[in-house]
Amino acid sequence: MGQPIENHGIVGDLRTAALIGLDGTVDFLCWPRFDSPSVFASLLDDEKGGSFALAPVLNGARHRQLYLPDTNVLLTRFLSGEGVAEISDYMALGPTQRLVRRAKAIRTPRDFRMRCAPRLDYARAEQTVQEEDGTIVFRGPAQVLRLRATVPLRIEGGDAIAEFTLAPNESAAFVLEDAAHGNACPADPSEVAECFKHTADSWREWTARSTYRGRWRDTVNRSALALKLMTSAEHGSIVAAPTFGLPETIGGVRNWDYRFTWIRDAAFTVYAFLRLGHTAEANAFMRWLAAREKECTDGKLELMYGLDGHRELTETVLPHLSGYANSSPVRIGNGAEGQLQLDIYGELMDAAYLSDEHGEQISHEAWQGITRSMNWVAANWEQPDEGIWEVRGGRRHFLHSRLMCWVALDRAIRLSLKRSLPAPVAEWLAVRDAIYEDIHANFWNERIGAFVQSKHGECLDAACLLMPLMRFISPTDPRWLSTLKAVGERLVDDSLVRRYEDAGIDGLDGVEGSFNMCSFWYVECLARAGDVKMARFLFEKMLGYANHLGLYAEELGPAGEHLGNFPQAFTHLALISAAHYLDRALTAQEGPPRQPVGGMPVATTEL
Repeated sequence: MGQPIENHGIVGDLRTAALIGLDGTVDFLCWPRFDSPSVFASLLDDEKGGSFALAPVLNGARHRQLYLPDTNVLLTRFLSGEGVAEISDYMALGPTQRLVRRAKAIRTPRDFRMRCAPRLDYARAEQTVQEEDGTIVFRGPAQVLRLRATVPLRIEGGDAIAEFTLAPNESAAFVLEDAAHGNACPADPSEVAECFKHTADSWREWTARSTYRGRWRDTVNRSALALKLMTSAEHGSIVAAPTFGLPETIGGVRNWDYRFTWIRDAAFTVYAFLRLGHTAEANAFMRWLAAREKECTDGKLELMYGLDGHRELTETVLPHLSGYANSSPVRIGNGAEGQLQLDIYGELMDAAYLSDEHGEQISHEAWQGITRSMNWVAANWEQPDEGIWEVRGGRRHFLHSRLMCWVALDRAIRLSLKRSLPAPVAEWLAVRDAIYEDIHANFWNERIGAFVQSKHGECLDAACLLMPLMRFISPTDPRWLSTLKAVGERLVDDSLVRRYEDAGIDGLDGVEGSFNMCSFWYVECLARAGDVKMARFLFEKMLGYANHLGLYAEELGPAGEHLGNFPQAFTHLALISAAHYLDRALTAQEGPPRQPVGGMPVATTEL
């Protein structure tokens, strides 16, 4: 096995993204889009998956990674008694899609070695490689990639190789691009330098638009930059994660493909963007969503779509790949596509309501689609479903699904009244109130003193943490405080929160780790309940579980290792939400954070 999941940074161009390890190797990249076949996938099979290695020849070097501040330009440093070297990685922002890698000697002359070994079509394609005018071209049945460089390239064993020496402050660059749109000539150093400057400046300009000025500003900005990397500039859609096949349990079967747009995940991401003042991303997604609403004449949305809105997401297995740490099968597509998940309507309506308030106002056509969907919810809210966790053990009546049906109708009613939009408000009000009564009558367990996962059940589910966050119940209501206490006792280890108690509910073998999104939900619930100091303590402890770049996967395993697809939108948007509310709560208690001369908040930690 190569680098662990958490030993990676991410770069991207709002079409796709690449994961780059601490050793300077591109271990994962799908091309040209997030949901395209992989070009490099050594993270899933170190021998067959393909990789793009670039590193100095240094004995016993220590590795460090960092981003240029407020950008998605990644630096990987190699530090040794023999010298210091650096690799900079980025994907160009603009009409031409390029992965650009630049090697630089910092101190003393340094030897470098590069091996570019793409394995096209998930390492399934028959491919050829040849030299053309000083460049290397990789050809498969459906894809042709070109590698250009500022140093000589050669072919060895079907891969592109370069071995070169750089003097101090001298650099060499490599550009990987679509052969149809690239140039059949070596890379131009001035072109690479200009592209670097444009990319860094573009990211800084985007980050500067954030309205967040509170504590943990750098952390929040990094999470926002990670979320931005998961958006499609072309379509306005948002992927749940840029990867597939990374396991939730080492050696287990919970290895899913997250390179699609879940209505739920994307709607929550919109909420995070709006909280930070990034309205353009919210508006783009709402336009994408309006197009999906227009397509469904009966009001029933799919729970997930491809980036361009396509619905064919058939789950298949790649048996030739061994999987991360031998965790197989490696899946592409997602079998959850046919599930019923009633909660998605609540997330989309909450996003629509907030977007209408802070972004573009909703159009006539979009409101027609929403009306159809709300009528469908009003007629179908009592059905069992697979729920937010996409269980594969059979449908149930889930608390979270009921809750979000209530949210859907509540936000639709509010929007209708606020904007004087036509709607059967009286009917929606009656159903909304019926759902409220149903939750208190059938999902409150008096013996446990908590709202439970499913109707008349005994088990807890961390999804209940959304009840006060969605304003269904007061964060200081006695029933809620009792539920929060039960969650703390039965699902929480220190700051780490598990999704649910019933391990067999999803019909799959294996034991999960803690779920990072739920940990940040728990923090926000504590703060809203008034325990602000404890919320801060746990929040800052959770920040310590991020990787060296401030990125999170979906889960944390028994040893605190990152598990699941990476980086995970759900985790980063929940972090933003918790940081946003917690900062406001602390300011109300203590006043604004102290500012040093440079204007950045002074970090403080208190038990």
